[in-house]
Amino acid sequence: MTMAGGSRTRVKWPAVAGLLALGAVVRVQAAPAPVPPAGFEQSVVVRGLDSPVSMAIAPDGRVFVCEQAGRMRVIRGGQLLPRAFGTFPTVAFEEEGLLGVAFSPTFARDSLVYVCYTAQAPARHSVIARVTAAGDSMVPGSLRVLFECDAQSAHQHVAGALRFGPDGMLYASTGEGQLGEAAQSLRSTAGKILRITPQGGVPDDGPFAHIATGRYRAIWARGLRNPFTFDIHPGTGRMFVNDVGGSKAEEIDDGVAGGDYGWPLHEGTARDTAFMSPVFAYNHTEGCAITGGAWYAPQRMAFGREWEGRYFFADYCRGEIRWLAPEAPAHAHVFAQTLLPGPVDLRVSADGALYVLVRGASLPTGGPHDPRGALLRLARAPSRGR
Repeated sequence: MTMAGGSRTRVKWPAVAGLLALGAVVRVQAAPAPVPPAGFEQSVVVRGLDSPVSMAIAPDGRVFVCEQAGRMRVIRGGQLLPRAFGTFPTVAFEEEGLLGVAFSPTFARDSLVYVCYTAQAPARHSVIARVTAAGDSMVPGSLRVLFECDAQSAHQHVAGALRFGPDGMLYASTGEGQLGEAAQSLRSTAGKILRITPQGGVPDDGPFAHIATGRYRAIWARGLRNPFTFDIHPGTGRMFVNDVGGSKAEEIDDGVAGGDYGWPLHEGTARDTAFMSPVFAYNHTEGCAITGGAWYAPQRMAFGREWEGRYFFADYCRGEIRWLAPEAPAHAHVFAQTLLPGPVDLRVSADGALYVLVRGASLPTGGPHDPRGALLRLARAPSRGR
């Protein structure tokens, strides 16, 4: 995937290579779905987001959105606040910029917001940092860098998603920077899921904590190409990782401690038992890039109990939201097509709605930037009285 961020950069996003070499993996069933699906309604919450990448929902219902050029925006009560929460020291270029956001598990007490962004010095590299929130603004001078990844080998395959697990640890995804062999190495932070403490330290119980050295002790899983997003079930702790594929397959991988997903040695179903096969994969006749993903496990099951524990995910090019049941993951089903193009992130709110962050698209080269990024909401349609 290749992103373009900021008002001056217009690069097609995503730019997916190798689509002619299609693998026969598992096919998505039943397409296209109605918009909205029967019994549901889809609405636009806000428009005007500039190249959004990811989001997180605060305990009080506010939605924090990462705009790639470095601004964190706040949506409160269905309104995009005119003033940014804060601006982070990064530059949007291809897949680099402000990439991930997560709230402290004890946000109501400590007001801590965690971010992942591309730092520029001494060389381009991803950092995980935290800031303190004061209402809808970042406390000036509160930025603390907690963890620094290796220098990036390319502007693509950066990933940068953040999630807290039920264990209280912070998990982060990193792409392999188009350097495939780095994904297998325990001397590289690239192509990994990393796990650190909220203070930026490395837990002693990590699968490689006593094998690797230095920052590499934080490696929790490896062998990933571009794990653009992932999500952790808040009850069970099960992690599903959305790994954007190369020429063959888009993957949903079962994230486990010490797992090796095989990149660059294989893609899709593994022939070598040393590597883990995906829970679900689809080829490029069914889409081009797997992006947002979210477990349906809210406090209020507004979709209905039958949806509890299902996993929603999005394909960027098809503009489709799909779902699978983890107990029968061989088949995925189309849930809805997005009202606007380019879904990049999904979140389930406490009231049981599914929020979809879309990136929109830029006008053709020569035209002004079209900031059509938006936040969408999928919810049960209200019952109609007779």
